[in-house]
Amino acid sequence: MKKKLVVLLLVFSLTLFAAVGMKYVIDTGFLRGYPDAEYLTAEEASARPVYNKLTVRERAIYSALYRGIKEKKETIPLPFEVKGGEYSKVYRILEKQEGEFFYLDSVYYTAKKIREARIAYKKELDTELKVNSFDSAVKKAVAGGSGTYGSYYIAAYISNYIINNCKYVIGEDDMYASTAYGCLVEGKANCEGYAKAFNVLAAKMGLESQLITGVTDKGENHAWNQVKIGLDWYNIDVTWEDTDVAGDVRREYFLRPDSVFLRSHTPDEELFEPEKCVKDEWSFFKVTGSFADSIEQAEDIIKSNIRAGSRSIDIEFDSLDLYEKFVYVMNNEERVRSIIQDSGVSFDGILSIKLRENMEERCLTVIIEEEK
Repeated sequence: MKKKLVVLLLVFSLTLFAAVGMKYVIDTGFLRGYPDAEYLTAEEASARPVYNKLTVRERAIYSALYRGIKEKKETIPLPFEVKGGEYSKVYRILEKQEGEFFYLDSVYYTAKKIREARIAYKKELDTELKVNSFDSAVKKAVAGGSGTYGSYYIAAYISNYIINNCKYVIGEDDMYASTAYGCLVEGKANCEGYAKAFNVLAAKMGLESQLITGVTDKGENHAWNQVKIGLDWYNIDVTWEDTDVAGDVRREYFLRPDSVFLRSHTPDEELFEPEKCVKDEWSFFKVTGSFADSIEQAEDIIKSNIRAGSRSIDIEFDSLDLYEKFVYVMNNEERVRSIIQDSGVSFDGILSIKLRENMEERCLTVIIEEEK
């Protein structure tokens, strides 16, 4: 009897062990085969410069996640077992670069080893309705730029569109503030929402763009973009361009080389290395002839802009010393009056001259207001 009881206990233990083991096998998919590795199409990859920086293995993970999230799957089989660190890297890159996935939650699941990705989505009942609204907003923005040719002018159009249609909000209190949906549909976003929206529109309009995260010179977390103009890469910070004042834009953050931009922005290189931006021929100041290397040239820029009807004049200086000297000039009322008089344009009312200074970027905006 005792022997029989021992045998029964042994059988019970083995059965329980088998049941637990089977549950583990089912839960982990241990015996399930891996799906074949797939990759983004050549057209899809051409609009995603960060994807092209990844290893072949990382691209396969990215592609599986991209396809699955696009279909809003909660579990996505991966083409092979992935270590947690490798998965986290690829997922974090995708979450930042794919602005259309605004419905992803702010948290994500990971583990030491992953065969099947678990995706966390925002808990919304009307996700499909929001996707339709987002698609419509993107189409509207792209349609507004139809007939715009040349990468410089397309980048300028996208930048101006976002500035004119979005208001900056601080922090992440709003559910969609950090998303392209917040920027393009709700019209309010923080820096990440601005940058994601730029990425989405750039891809739709044929520009290579990538979202960069990092910190400002004040130590604050920040996001901006790099965009390819012709054969060269440039930095652009649409958030800092936007003053939230109609018609007023900070041109010093539009298409800038590292030599200027990195004075106030430090990129994070943990996930991938940003592009080197060494050219400045497409900066606003070079394109518009608003770059000064002498006091006389700065004065000529003001005169020519007044003749052209501009009353808000941006100037970049080639040195901090020249910048400081010209600010001193513009604080001399008689000298300013003389510059305006020499432009040949007469004003009927009383003129008020305001200066918006940006010593760090060596940029000065001269604002002329007439009180009639």
